[in-house]
Amino acid sequence: MRRLAAVALSLPEAYEEDAWTGVRWRVRTRTFAHVMVGQEGYESSFRDLTGITEPTTVLTFHSCGDELLALTNAPLPFYKPPWSGTIVGLVLDPDTDWAEVAELVTESYRCCAPQKLVRALDQR
Repeated sequence: MRRLAAVALSLPEAYEEDAWTGVRWRVRTRTFAHVMVGQEGYESSFRDLTGITEPTTVLTFHSCGDELLALTNAPLPFYKPPWSGTIVGLVLDPDTDWAEVAELVTESYRCCAPQKLVRALDQR
């Protein structure tokens, strides 16, 4: 989770806060990344979609355009939660490609942040 936090908090005006379960990273009032461990007592779209019941760490993030289409049709570790048209889920495990996670979180930020902040990110 430290790797994820380092990426998310490096983005302009991003901040971290506890969510109803897990931790989320936001820009202004929009969540661009949320990590949680699916656990008993919390409804889990991951569990409903995959049938996997053991605790699983998942990251949800926004995506758009061709990337959204590709990710929603990709096999595990990706999955498509039904509660938002632009949200994609990713299982985080020992095989996670952290460079890819950094790109996905940054692109999610771009989908959520005001254009002024996206321009600031692009000027880095």
